[in-house]
Formats: sequence, structure tokens, C-alpha cells
Amino acid sequence: MTNQRKVVSDVKGKLFLQDAFAIEQKVLQVQLELSAKSIVHDGTMGTVNESHFIQVLRSYLPKRYKIDTGIAIDSRGKTSDQIDVIIYDNQYTPVLLDQKAHRYIPAEAIYAVFESKPTINKRYLNYAANKAASVRALHRTTVEIPHAGGTYPAKSLFPIIAGIIASRIDWEDGFGVAFYRNYKKLVGDRELNCGLAVMGHCFDKFNDNGKLTYGPPKQALIFFLFRFLQKLQSLGTVPAIDWNSYARILSE
Repeated sequence: MTNQRKVVSDVKGKLFLQDAFAIEQKVLQVQLELSAKSIVHDGTMGTVNESHFIQVLRSYLPKRYKIDTGIAIDSRGKTSDQIDVIIYDNQYTPVLLDQKAHRYIPAEAIYAVFESKPTINKRYLNYAANKAASVRALHRTTVEIPHAGGTYPAKSLFPIIAGIIASRIDWEDGFGVAFYRNYKKLVGDRELNCGLAVMGHCFDKFNDNGKLTYGPPKQALIFFLFRFLQKLQSLGTVPAIDWNSYARILSE
């Protein structure tokens, strides 16, 4: 007996992919809806939803990227706010003072930060923007990298990606006029580069022209993830940390 999905894959590969990824989005939607309707404590619901988003990100991001909640720290001892989702280097950078659910992540190691909220609206856009600014304001070091044939120059620091992820969006037209009116006020360190509402909306500002790109409703989740993966790929690796800068603050 021929598997029907195999037939669709052979004849209509594009449809096969669309259907499969649409189901994955629906699964996450159900998980978030169950959380909203069965958990009576807001803090607990927030933690559960964060874990759902982190699990999806871990499923799609290569192992070189680590994904956790945490606080960013720099070589001057300054710290960020608590961040719901931090994506950072898993190859060259240790976390500091790791205590299970509490950890400090060196600012140089961070690729991206996200806030996980129940919905996207004016209040939560500003909240996520302020959290992003608390990370981007930290000092980041970069040093030369020795190799067998000499020394690679210190890598330039790339802008840390920041975004918001939620179950839904409050505005009736999604990422339309009302959203953009509030979004365009988020500038400088408060800029949000991307956002996802799992119920069928996503945006990003990853194009070279700086214009917003919006994803298809039924494929918002996977569209968001693939665009984010491409952006991470373009950043390459994080800069080499000047660990002596961290050591000096201890000796002072």
C-alpha cells in the first residue's frame, strides 16, 4: 500500500512541505492555547510558554547555538535585565556563575535575545525594546586570534538581534498600520528586528534595504525560523572574548 504523503511528496513537493510545516505551527498553537486556558498563575504560564518557544528553537538551530533564559554581563561587571530567551555561542564561551535557572552570559557571546509574551501590543513592544536595549548597552570586547600562520585581526562586533515572540497579536490587522505606527518609534538600541505571533503573523527586518518582511499566515512559524536561521548564518561566529578584561576587574 502506497503512503499517501509519499505520493504528495513525489508529485507536489511544495504542497507536502507546506502541509507538514503548517501542522507543526498548529501543534505549537495548541500547546500555547492549553497553557492559556489551564494555567491560573501568570508567572507560571509565562515560564511554560518560554519553554515551548525554546524547545522549538532548539529543534531548528544547529548545536553551535545555545538557547536559555538568563542575564547578560560584560567585562565591567554591568548586567542586563533578565531575558526570556538568549541565543548565544555554545562552542567557545562558557556561562558564568551558572545556578540552574540563573546564569550570566558574556555579552560577547550573544547572537540574539527575545522576549516571550502572551500577546504583541504597544505595551509589550516597548517592554521587549527596553529589554533589548539593556543587552545592547553592555560593553563587548574583541581580540585578535592567533593561528599557525600568524594572527587573525579582531572581528568587528555585529549588532545583537532582538525580537518578540507571542501566541497572538492584539491588533485586528496583525502587523498592519497600528503595529507599524508603534514599531517605527523603536529606534537605536531599542529596535526590534523581528517578531512572531504563532497564531499566524511574523515580521522581520533582515533585508539589506531595511524594509519589513511579513510571512504567510499558515506558515508564519517556519517562515520566521528559516529567515532567522539565514540571519544567524550571515553573522558568522561571535568575536573572540578578551578574557583578560574579565580577569582585570577581579584584580582591581
